[in-house]
Amino acid sequence: MKYTVRRGLTRVTAPPIAEAQGWASDLPGDGRALLDVAQAVPGYPPAEALRAHLAAAMERPELHRYTGILGTQELRSALAGHLSAFYAGVVSAEQVAITAGCNQAFCLATSALAGRDDEVILPLPYYFNHQMWLEMQGIRPVHLPYTPERSAVPDPVEAARRITRRTRAIMLVTPNNPTGAVYPPDVIAAFFELARAQGIALIVDETYKDFLDHGGPSHALFGRSDWADTLIQLYSFSKSYALSGHRVGSIAAAPDFLEQVAKAADCIAICPSAVGQEAALFGLRHLDGWREENRQIMAGRVAALREAFAAKELRYKLASAGAYFAYLRHPFVGEPASQVARRLTLQHKVLALPGEMFGPGQESYLRLAFANLPGEAFPELVERLIESQEGGS
Repeated sequence: MKYTVRRGLTRVTAPPIAEAQGWASDLPGDGRALLDVAQAVPGYPPAEALRAHLAAAMERPELHRYTGILGTQELRSALAGHLSAFYAGVVSAEQVAITAGCNQAFCLATSALAGRDDEVILPLPYYFNHQMWLEMQGIRPVHLPYTPERSAVPDPVEAARRITRRTRAIMLVTPNNPTGAVYPPDVIAAFFELARAQGIALIVDETYKDFLDHGGPSHALFGRSDWADTLIQLYSFSKSYALSGHRVGSIAAAPDFLEQVAKAADCIAICPSAVGQEAALFGLRHLDGWREENRQIMAGRVAALREAFAAKELRYKLASAGAYFAYLRHPFVGEPASQVARRLTLQHKVLALPGEMFGPGQESYLRLAFANLPGEAFPELVERLIESQEGGS
């Protein structure tokens, strides 16, 4: 008799990015390049100085060994200093853990907070890996409705109505994946006060914080003396320093919470990559200017995207955009976005993700991860979308 796989895992959806990339595996050779706006990865390599530093550093034996479970003390201290300066707050090295990417940061944090039949409040549309992990653990995701009239910013009042005795955390992502929406500071503060009053955690994923249009922080929570009683901040070096393949992220939280996180981290990866941590440390110490240049480039791409999508004949409409993402309402009323996205890939060589991958009620939307494209490619993207309007249902 063959072994069986745990039923809870088989019920979870397959990895969405891999599924979408499968659509593009055998495209016709019509001379046009695929416009891949499916996965959020920087369209440029790491800084030349960082690459040179890593090449020289590879002779150091410690880069090929384990580090501390929660990362090297040098990187934890450097990130604590960065967070303190960026948010005009106080964050200590003991309040920082380095993880094997921000996805692992989320998995570790929620595993330390919640168990089977507990609840985590998750706004729609969600980042699909968050939903997938909660389902795998038997944690119930409680969805906040998607609110286009609020520019895709979730409502703290709606969250308060959904808190029960099983609620363990509220999850926010800002700048948001998939919508690109940037949550205003007063909204984030309202969620913090709600979580604090209820004795639950507020988890804020700020993977894309270094790509805000204004270049400053999106909240002032680290300036509060009691921030660590409620706030758990997640961050990633993947986008800021083009290090996605090195898998380096972080958690900022109370030291006693991180002690519990370390137990799970030790069982999963033992520690983050030593080479990735060296790269992240070099970035924090030497690449402020490079990071700022790329923030400005991405802000320019957001502006170029908005300009291109202002074309009168285009019936795809921008619902929201910012940082790395645009959320589009497609024009094919009644047709699920999954069909629209497959047709765009196969007939027009535009690889985007359908809204269904980001939760219920998202069948009218597509996500574009436009960071992969240079600004001059946006007119071509719009041309192909206009072309697709003639062949849709």
